[in-house]
Amino acid sequence: MRIVVAEDLYLLRTGIVGLLEAYGHAVVGTAATGPETLDALLTHRPDVAVIDVRMPPTNTDEGLTAALDARRQVPGLPVLILSQHVERLYARELLADQAGGVGYLLKDRVFDGDQFVDALERVAGGGTALDQAVVAKLFERPATGTRLGSLTERERSVLALMAEGLSNAAIGERLFLSEGAISKYTTTTFDKLGIHDDGAANRRVLAVLAYLDADRSAD
Repeated sequence: MRIVVAEDLYLLRTGIVGLLEAYGHAVVGTAATGPETLDALLTHRPDVAVIDVRMPPTNTDEGLTAALDARRQVPGLPVLILSQHVERLYARELLADQAGGVGYLLKDRVFDGDQFVDALERVAGGGTALDQAVVAKLFERPATGTRLGSLTERERSVLALMAEGLSNAAIGERLFLSEGAISKYTTTTFDKLGIHDDGAANRRVLAVLAYLDADRSAD
């Protein structure tokens, strides 16, 4: 994969670059500020980008802003956000264009290289890779009075694991169910949410968005 790494801390940035190169991937650009990040994303148009949320010049949300700007100009540009904190708004904004190719991991919960590279590959493939803590934050107030209210507890569990970017087989392993059973749960979840297979949209992303939109209406 061709990857851009945007991280203002030198040691962390070089560490990520070294890790990715050790796994055989090409880092085609790096950035240490928000403006540099946007420039690198638009110049290189990588297969996926690793981006810190808080970067100079103000150290607030320049990395996220650069990612969103780039995805507006290059729809579906895959980005994996690294952060020290869980911010529901950030995850909502990243998912809002329904294009997929989005990840949100917490820096202190990336425990090994295989886990990190696996998440990158899912994002590069147009899927999602959300940390369990991020998913828990997103789903902490189940919506009622909407289509979400019709989901069973098992369907909600499957939906939460979808948000992490897990395949049906991986969800089955987590819930100790067969892949066939998970396939049935995903189908009923999509049906209850009114999400149909049109051959283009990422239905898993749309399902997570349905939950977030319902939750936002309750804010």
